[in-house]
Amino acid sequence: MRPDIAEAVALLRRGELVAFPTETVYGLGADAANPAAVAKIFAAKDRPADHPLIVHLPSADHLTRWASDVPGEAKRLAAAFWPGPLTLILKRQANVPDAVTGGQDTVGLRVPNHPLALELLAAFDGANGGGLAAPSANRFGRISPTTAAHVREELGERVSLILDGGPCPVGIESTILDLSRGSPVLLRPGAIGAADIARVIGHVPEMALPQTDAPRVSGSLEAHYAPRTPLQLVSSDGLLFALRDALVAGERVAVLAPTAQAISHELVSWRQVPADPAGCAHDLYASLRELDALGCARILVQKPPAGDIWLAVNDRLSRAAAGSGEDDET
Repeated sequence: MRPDIAEAVALLRRGELVAFPTETVYGLGADAANPAAVAKIFAAKDRPADHPLIVHLPSADHLTRWASDVPGEAKRLAAAFWPGPLTLILKRQANVPDAVTGGQDTVGLRVPNHPLALELLAAFDGANGGGLAAPSANRFGRISPTTAAHVREELGERVSLILDGGPCPVGIESTILDLSRGSPVLLRPGAIGAADIARVIGHVPEMALPQTDAPRVSGSLEAHYAPRTPLQLVSSDGLLFALRDALVAGERVAVLAPTAQAISHELVSWRQVPADPAGCAHDLYASLRELDALGCARILVQKPPAGDIWLAVNDRLSRAAAGSGEDDET
């Protein structure tokens, strides 16, 4: 066993917090079977107590330790996509702590597709069932971390150890699919899309609607994934107009767009992202963090195209825009 993994397991067994990489974003991990340890996650993130956590497992074989009902569709999806960026919402076992589920009768479960995460989960398995509760390793509502440096910037001494696995290859959070109430419902889009799910279960999942009885899940608030700098989404046609308006007002402005820099000016900081959805998702949070640190008056982001393949990126950007511009130093 790697020395850093051994140290991480020892800390987790003592109820401490360990940040680790997944293929999506870095997670802030604690022993999911230990309510006192889970409480430290909420304190470190300043996270509302009723906001549920996702439990990361070493393999699909652990499903029944946490879920009381595992329908056939869940088994087929786990076989198809785990390890991978898909979280399944299932009816919980009675012994799953309320702190993990936000007091609900469901639990979110996934097996991450990152070698360091899987090594950590396998090593921890002998302690309390191998489950680590691990939301993104950042302050609640802020931009998720995709490198170990991001975690250090966000949480500092609030986390006992950070396992550095390099940049996360996917870059945005997992797809969340609710299988706890009969028909599958997509609660959060991600790298695994509705069409991918349909190829496995034979039909397209429903999309969650506001004001439904769907379970509360991570990242479902209107304002989330947000920079402190006000973020404005603009169309490709409107980008230059918005940029010129900002310059006329004498504002220092940052731009995130799939095109090369169109206006060269000392007040403009331009960050180009890939024009494909997977590449854009991979770079999105790191780019927003870079621009957020510049102290600009606002960040202009060119809206990605509509359509299913851009659903996850558009979801993150709309929530980031809704939550941006709020400066909390707690």
